[in-house]
Amino acid sequence: MTRRSMGRAAAAAVALATAAGLAAPGAAAAQGETAAQGATALQGGPANPMEGVWRMEGYGLLVAVSGNRLTTYDVTAHSCVPGWITATQAAAPGPDGTIRYVMGDNALTLTPRGRNRAVEHEEGGVGSKSLDRLDALPPLCATPAPNDPLAVFDRFWEEFEENYPFFAAKGTDWHAVRDEKRRTITPATTVDRLQDIFADMLSPLGDAHTALARVVNGHAKPVFSGQRPGTTEETEELTVRARQASAAQLTGPEQLFANGRLGVGRLPDGIGYLRVSSFGRYAPGGHQNQLDELDRALDAVLADPDHLAGLVIDVRLNGGGSDALGLHIAARLTDRPYLAYRKVARNDPADPTKFTRPEPITVRPSPGTHFDGPVAVLTSSISTSAAETFTQAMMGRSPHVLRVGENTQGVYSDVMIKTLSPDLLVGLPNEKYLTRDGSTFDGPGIPPNVRTPVFTTDELAGLRDSALSTARRILTEDAQGDQDDQGDQGDQGDQDDQGRQP
Repeated sequence: MTRRSMGRAAAAAVALATAAGLAAPGAAAAQGETAAQGATALQGGPANPMEGVWRMEGYGLLVAVSGNRLTTYDVTAHSCVPGWITATQAAAPGPDGTIRYVMGDNALTLTPRGRNRAVEHEEGGVGSKSLDRLDALPPLCATPAPNDPLAVFDRFWEEFEENYPFFAAKGTDWHAVRDEKRRTITPATTVDRLQDIFADMLSPLGDAHTALARVVNGHAKPVFSGQRPGTTEETEELTVRARQASAAQLTGPEQLFANGRLGVGRLPDGIGYLRVSSFGRYAPGGHQNQLDELDRALDAVLADPDHLAGLVIDVRLNGGGSDALGLHIAARLTDRPYLAYRKVARNDPADPTKFTRPEPITVRPSPGTHFDGPVAVLTSSISTSAAETFTQAMMGRSPHVLRVGENTQGVYSDVMIKTLSPDLLVGLPNEKYLTRDGSTFDGPGIPPNVRTPVFTTDELAGLRDSALSTARRILTEDAQGDQDDQGDQGDQGDQDDQGRQP
């Protein structure tokens, strides 16, 4: 049970913020209800095939189902605390035993695979997670966890020690970090001071999927978010100027959808333009409502595919959202299924090299109008999370998709939200999105084929958009030809495409 970020920059912080109203029941309120009480509630007769306690493979999570209520526990080697998720069964089990649980506008399903195995799927997410039945809650969960400063520090450190996959890649000695910071903790250490210590420990990682939040009056308030060093920070002024520069190249006004998060326009020479500034929050309600609004925009840009010379998709101002929405766009741009990526999650608290079995995620053609002609994707360092998984999914498309701009932010995993105390939540990644050859783009991000200026001071001041004008030129000239007609998933050798500098 993870949360994909639903905003622009500061992806993990936004994911924590969208947990507001959900975090309180699973964290602050549940802290007052002992795990022993939860265990007692589970002793009733089975009301559905999922009744009982389940351990998720990877993710450091237990799932408890009692009657029509689903709750979670965050577990490490030395800690067990109620998690932030509390969901309610939406309807009777389906023919295969699948049960749908809702929490606000979010929903997930549990499907039994025999008596002792099950699969979890989150609406708006991609892939699934495996569950194994336990006889009961572990003894560690039988009493309330301590929340003194040292216990909270140890819980924070262990969550990263057991789940974070990138310490080696970041060159971070997490044990040395613990030894340095732990000696500063005393019984008098305040929550504010703990918050500062945790931020000091996370900041050197430069990981936009790490974040902290304070629970204030039952709501999660972001207080820290990581970011890759040297990348652009999105501001309101930057957004306005960038939108103006792009609009200057359109042949008419941009059509707006999804409260402005989606924009459709036309460029000269019959090229379509699709701006995707978020992969979520398109409309009130659940995932289907988001898909419906996205299809409205896609129907507009693909209204006459036979007379569309090419399509530019702009995710330079996109901080993430739902991976499934990105796959939905890809599904309208192919007439054949292909591999988008494979997902794995860290699966051994003591060994950061061990992961769950790779799960292939496939782009499958959707029933709507398709376009299989030339496509260019514009990226920037603001392109984060689901904007990156979308870009990675497009790399497997045939014909080849041209990437123009600069490297994306470099974070792909769903964000796990973990309860540290009644006052603090933390967000962190534990997954990898694998290329065809088993590598990832975590850290540096996905490179463009053609590198251009993006959101520089000079570009914004002159309302110039080199990335868009370059994509226009290449699509118009059909300069990419048949290069890598089978897609370039996992090919990192064409990072700058030296023959195509603008």
